[in-house]
Amino acid sequence: MDDPAITLIDHGAEGEYQARVADSTAVGRLTWVRRGDVLTAQHALVPPEIGGRGIAAKLVEALIADAREQGWKIVPECSYVAAAFRRHPEWGDLLA
Repeated sequence: MDDPAITLIDHGAEGEYQARVADSTAVGRLTWVRRGDVLTAQHALVPPEIGGRGIAAKLVEALIADAREQGWKIVPECSYVAAAFRRHPEWGDLLA
């Protein structure tokens, strides 16, 4: 399986990461809102037709990479993102 193509859609105060795979028109999403340098990760949504491919994890990894690069902190409101933070204690410095 090819890695999904991850795109950041940034509208300033809100946005999302989108994941697309070559063999589907379905789009995985991780939505967020921003206040200053704090992003609240609201929802990770991966349609069933592209599920089971690690797409949600790739979306969170993109969020983490950008947070490190941009100096953002993260509030993991989404249960999937919160679980990812528990699995990766090395991300603890990014928690708001």
